[in-house]
Amino acid sequence: MSALFITGAGTDVGKTFVTAGLIRHLRRRGQSVDALKPIVSGFDPAAPSGGDPAVLLDALGRAVTEEELARISPWRFRAPLSPNMAASAEGRTIDPQGVIQFCQAAIAAADGALLIEGVGGVMVPLDERCTTLDVMARLGLPLIFVGGSYLGAISHILSGIDALLHRGLELRAVAISETQGSTVALDATMATLGNFVKSPLIGLQRHGQTTETEAAFTRLAELL
Repeated sequence: MSALFITGAGTDVGKTFVTAGLIRHLRRRGQSVDALKPIVSGFDPAAPSGGDPAVLLDALGRAVTEEELARISPWRFRAPLSPNMAASAEGRTIDPQGVIQFCQAAIAAADGALLIEGVGGVMVPLDERCTTLDVMARLGLPLIFVGGSYLGAISHILSGIDALLHRGLELRAVAISETQGSTVALDATMATLGNFVKSPLIGLQRHGQTTETEAAFTRLAELL
């Protein structure tokens, strides 16, 4: 097994849903897996169980403690803003090189699959110069790109994929996580994207565990 980076078209498209689902799937198969979400904004330290790091820790079978939160998500910010803005609101900054080194150390120490979940979308700023795309390019890991099925998602997905491919990154799969309440059907989104996306395209029903959802995670796990 190897390390893989999970990125997406933006916030709330299902990156954590996909990451946690993959973790649970691999653990059920008896495979060793760990996960990181190095940067998270919109994190409430008074209610950590409601945040994305807690979802990943729950999938890993680990307690939501300060030590575990620091282990998988050392850059945590309260404001639900882009990371650079959220850090600035606390008088802090993000050192992209520090993020890269943190991920590299975890990759070197991993004894099984390591899933690294990005923050926000592909081009979200980390400071005044660097975006998540710059971090992904430096790490050079294969990617799963996650998008939604909301109105406008297709353009966001194709734009994000184009940015990744122009940096020479390996796109293992595109996972489309169904957007609850969307006026656009998941199947219709998948059909249109199928005309443009060359990587494996996998649809996921985000709300409710189904046989189809489990089959989709099986396909994703086979791409690690």
